[in-house]
Amino acid sequence: MVKFLLVLLILWLIMRYVMPVVLRLVVGNLMKKQAQRFGQQFGGDPFTPPRPQQRPSSASSSEVHVDYVPPRAKPQKPKEFKGGEYVDFEELK
Repeated sequence: MVKFLLVLLILWLIMRYVMPVVLRLVVGNLMKKQAQRFGQQFGGDPFTPPRPQQRPSSASSSEVHVDYVPPRAKPQKPKEFKGGEYVDFEELK
């Protein structure tokens, strides 16, 4: 009986303290490999920040060019509430 409890205690300690560390290492390495494969396939590394893109310097930085401005809808005024129908109230006892 003592051997059984000792084995259970050792298994519990391994599962509680050792397995999370091992799983974190294994899953972390797997994620890095998958990210590298993704980068090779689609041309980018997800762990590095994207480079700022060079914009053409045809317009100065203070100018704004808008191609299309949608027409503005006129705001509708809410209808005035002229009151509702009168309902007689009776107290129930």
